[in-house]
Amino acid sequence: MTFQQFLASAGLLAYSAVATPAVADIRIAVAGPMKGQFAAFGEEMRIGAEKAVADLNAAGGVNGETLVLETVDDGCDADQAVAVANQLIGRDVVFVAGHLCFSSSIAAAEVYAGARIVQMSPATTLPKFTDERQGEGIFRLAPRDDRQADVAGRLLVNEFGDKRIAILHDKTAYGKGLADAVKAVVNELGTSESMALGFDAGGDDFRSLVSQLKLQAVDVVYLGGYHPEAGLIKLEMDRQRLSAVLVAGDALMTEDFWSVTGEAGNGTLLTYPEIPRDRPEAQELVADLEEAGGSADRFTLTTYAAIQAWAQAVEVAGGTALQGVATALQDGTFDTVLGDVTFDGNGDSNLPDYIVYEWRNGVPEAR
Repeated sequence: MTFQQFLASAGLLAYSAVATPAVADIRIAVAGPMKGQFAAFGEEMRIGAEKAVADLNAAGGVNGETLVLETVDDGCDADQAVAVANQLIGRDVVFVAGHLCFSSSIAAAEVYAGARIVQMSPATTLPKFTDERQGEGIFRLAPRDDRQADVAGRLLVNEFGDKRIAILHDKTAYGKGLADAVKAVVNELGTSESMALGFDAGGDDFRSLVSQLKLQAVDVVYLGGYHPEAGLIKLEMDRQRLSAVLVAGDALMTEDFWSVTGEAGNGTLLTYPEIPRDRPEAQELVADLEEAGGSADRFTLTTYAAIQAWAQAVEVAGGTALQGVATALQDGTFDTVLGDVTFDGNGDSNLPDYIVYEWRNGVPEAR
């Protein structure tokens, strides 16, 4: 038997163990949108969970016990999430890697807390998920939304604090909320913007807006909003020869932004969570997943890492009981495909965090 055949056999044996649980098996679950408009993200979570379980089982399991994976569909719906969470209680699940959407994560968290099941979301970024934590077993392996504003605000102050700063937003909940949060950080750090104003989302003529920016001789423009308007504003800045730097949020991490701006988009800065597949610790797993034809995208890797961290905490705790595992997660450092992961008193992780990217020749590159 070749080495590759041996690996294939080990993978098959791991799958067989998942399919036919024994008395000492440990049941865990992955919960997300497996159907519907967000099914692609649920698929990433499923692939990451299945790979993590297969790898752990091939290495001897957790505390010598085999993992059994349950996969459930919450449809990114709060009521459905509560229903599947209750189903998982009936299946004796002790850990859930999920959910994706904040409404599902928050709704299910109350169920898990009551049943003393550890939950770790690999995707939910809404601060409320942990700020209003349902119990000591609720964790997140995803960046908080308010961290984006902090990173962007510090960027503006540290790199442009002595320049003229304009803060714009598109009057949407996302755009205005982000711009207001960034403004608060900038002001708290002792810097004042030269101008702040909103514009209507959906517009396609920003000549007047850019003229105002030019009259104010701004050096940097922070924009809270989406890529269509941001792209048109940047293009108009180029046409009016306004050399100010455009800075924005995660909504500009799309090829559609560049399709609007072309070369005028060069130098645009944005904040976005560090891409997990770019981390050196993830390279072996990424290669394995891609060789097998599977996804190596964000939620594949964060789900894999969530199961890794939980499994290591179980080893430290010597069992799967919530209190021991939660304490281990709270106090420990865990070796994962995202790097060394720790959790704070809220259950928030240190990774992945927002970093700054710059559009260069059609590609957003980490600075």
